[in-house]
Formats: sequence, structure tokens, C-alpha cells
Amino acid sequence: MIKAREILDSRGDPTVEVDIKTSKGVFRSMTPSGASAGKHEAIELRDNDKSRYFGKGTLKVVKNINDIIAPKIIGLNCRHQNTIDSLMIELDGTDNKGKLGANSILPVSMAVTKAGAFDKNLPLYSYISEMFGIISHKMPVPMCNIINGGKHAGQKNSFQEHMIMPTSAKSFSEGIRHVSEIYHHLSKILYNKFGSSGTLIGDEGGFAPSGLSNIYERFDFILQAIENAGYNEMIKIAIDPASSEFFYNETYKIGNKSYSGGEMVDLYIDLCNKYPIVSIEDGLAEDDWDSWVEITKKIGSKVQIVGDDLFVTNTKRIKKGIELNAANSVLIKLNQIGTVTETLNAIKMANDVGWTSIISHRSGETEDTFIADLVVGTSAGQIKTGAPSRSDRTSKYNQLLRIEEELGKEAEYPGIDFRIIL
Repeated sequence: MIKAREILDSRGDPTVEVDIKTSKGVFRSMTPSGASAGKHEAIELRDNDKSRYFGKGTLKVVKNINDIIAPKIIGLNCRHQNTIDSLMIELDGTDNKGKLGANSILPVSMAVTKAGAFDKNLPLYSYISEMFGIISHKMPVPMCNIINGGKHAGQKNSFQEHMIMPTSAKSFSEGIRHVSEIYHHLSKILYNKFGSSGTLIGDEGGFAPSGLSNIYERFDFILQAIENAGYNEMIKIAIDPASSEFFYNETYKIGNKSYSGGEMVDLYIDLCNKYPIVSIEDGLAEDDWDSWVEITKKIGSKVQIVGDDLFVTNTKRIKKGIELNAANSVLIKLNQIGTVTETLNAIKMANDVGWTSIISHRSGETEDTFIADLVVGTSAGQIKTGAPSRSDRTSKYNQLLRIEEELGKEAEYPGIDFRIIL
């Protein structure tokens, strides 16, 4: 049995949930949704019926699963992941999954993986490791978004994510404790500065004070929170400006200032000289390839240059980035490409050339913890899943705590060596 239904994501918008029933039980998966989605991502279908959910309904997607995908999948072996994913891709028949929608295909693909793991009597992360072709289980360094900006906070022309990485921790559980303590110290700092409006939170659980638009001031507050928590020199900073969101007619606009591609690169170099920034995601727009090449050439030897909108978990675009040397890391989002098989292929392509991969959530999330098992199963070494706040984010961290406990002494934590791949 395969049954799809419309449910709500963390923003209160509709998304899709799928149940797959086998002889061993019922396995459920949910698909997330992004706000600042790259234009090269696989298509997320919506009903466009303005009488329901402002046109964001997913009843068409539910129907695609129940009426088109399910009849072709029922009866197949749940451990034949590649076969099932390939069949769904063929059923869609487009390059961007525009016919059935990535949000039709992905929850089925994820539920099949869960069913396959249970059928083989393996934890999900171990089953993913087997599919990926490795035997190690590396815990990830979390990238925790503690100040939200841009679309995640209802702001224009603003950096979107300001994250901290507990790189000096000895374990994942210790690292997430460091993050939580810093988060609460930051809350006190922002409350004292802005009052109750300072501790409003954005889509990913980070603080989103409306009066905090200065980039440098944001980092200063983060450093102060780190110091107050007693973790000086133990925490690194990662940023995701989501620059495609403030790129207009070949010009970047932050606040009231405009920058060329080269000037943006210089801005990042300045920020890296002033603050312990070790990772920059989507620092340039999704098709500004020349500027990506420039930033990688200038600081790629010491800073992780991460492509999200640039690559959209798509091996064709990753291949181009490798050929141009336009980055050294790929952000991995399941719903950007639409199947578990294609996601694993994207990670493998990055690994093969020495690039890192960061497993990521979306701003519109669910309680599904699949990505926690995915990051351990692929030993990617880094996960980006928001602040230590809101159950749509903490569900992933809590699952990682369970996995670490289960692995015991085998739970390797890379710490500052997060850029060293398998």
C-alpha cells in the first residue's frame, strides 16, 4: 500500500506525507520546502487554487502519488532503491521533475529507503551507508543558524544565515551543548539591546531582530555570546548570504549599498579577516560563475566555498563547478533533486574530487528526521539544520544524539577536521 496526504510544514504551509505499507510495517516520510529556492532546483508543484492555502495546496501532488506513482511501485522490492527511483524519474519524464513534481517523488523515495532498512533489520543510517558503499559512521559537525536574515526573517537585501560550528568539541553531544548555551547567551544579549523584539525568531529558529541589519554588528553579537558562554577560540562561524536573493541586473545590493561580483569577493575576504569564518555558502549568485571562480581562487585554500543554489544537488551542475574550480563544497538538499539515489550520486561526485558535502534541511521543514540518518550514513561530516530551537529543527539534532548513543565509541566526531572527507 502507498498512501499520500496533505499535511503542514513548519511555516504552516501544505506539504506532502507518504505512508508505504509492507509486510514488515508502515513507513512514513515527509517532504520539506524552501523559501529562497534556486531557479535550477527540481520543480515543487502546487495547486495554484487560490481558494485553498493561498494557492499553495498540494492535492495535485497527493493525486500524482496515489494515482500515478503508487500503481507502478506497489509489488516492487523495497530494497531495490535505484530501480524504484529510476522508475519514478521515467514516469515523470522531464529534466526538472516538472510533470509529477519533486514533492511527489521524494517522499516516496525516502519512505522506500526506510522500508528497505527495516526489511534488512538495519538502522536507517547503516542501510544508507550500505547503499553509499562505505562502512564508517562519522557524526557531523552541526552548522547552527542562530541569527536569521533575508527571506527567513522577512528582510530584503540581507544576509540570510549566520551560523556557528562547535569545531573544538570532542563529540556531537558536546558540540550541540556548546551551541545551545551560546544560543541562550545570544538571546540575553539581543533582549538587552532590542527588548522583546530582539528575540523574535525566523523560519529556522535563529533570532531575527528587525533592528539588526548591519552585518558586522551581527557577527559582533555572536562573538560576544561565544565569549559569555566561555567558548572563546572554540567556535567557528559559517555564513549563507543567499546572494541570489539580492542580485539585480548583475549587481549585488546589501542594505543601501551596491557591489559588483569582485567587490563581493573583497567583502567576504574582509569578513574572514575580522571574524573566524570557515565556510561561505552561496556567497555569489547562482549563475555568476566568474565570481565563484574568483572567490575559490582567492580564499578556497582556507575557507569552505559552498554551492547551494549554484549546484542544487544536481550532478550536471556539480560537474561544471568541478571543471571550473568554482567551489570546494556542495550543499545537499534532497528536495532539490527529488530522489535518494540522485542525492547519493551528488555526494559521491563531490567526494571523488575531494570536495566536502553538507547535508541540509529546508526553511519549511517537518518532523521527519531522515537527514540525520543521511549525514551519518554518508559520513558527510557536516549538517545544517537550523538553530537549537523549534521541534522541526531539534528533531534532527535529537535523532543524532540517539545515533551517537547507539554507535558508542564508533561515533567519530570530526571537529575542526570537518573538511577532511573519507
